[in-house]
Amino acid sequence: MMKTIDRIRSNITMSKIGIAGAALVLMAACTVISPPLEQMATSRAAVSDASSSGANEFAPAQLKSAIEKMAIAERAMTEQSYELAKQQAEQAQVEAQLAAAMARSAKAKKAADALQEDSRILRQEIDRKTK
Repeated sequence: MMKTIDRIRSNITMSKIGIAGAALVLMAACTVISPPLEQMATSRAAVSDASSSGANEFAPAQLKSAIEKMAIAERAMTEQSYELAKQQAEQAQVEAQLAAAMARSAKAKKAADALQEDSRILRQEIDRKTK
């Protein structure tokens, strides 16, 4: 009789463990990833900023990559593949920020070169007048 009671208790314990395990699996399966709306907006803004900063001229490959990744993110959003959308939007943001930084750097170098050339011409003019 004691063995029967122990066996019943063991079966009840195993049933409880099984139910708990099934509940965990069910909860994990039901976890819903919310749409990455904020990330999408941030990434769109970064791509727009890169485009308006002159990345078309100074960093076309990086801008193109950002635009392509943003397009993949947009498609993933419509397909409700939110994890993929978030990843692609994050990558698009990084590419866009790189493109914008490269464009600003190239513009600054161009301006510095122009200023240096102006200074050289001014020195030549001063030297010519003092002779």
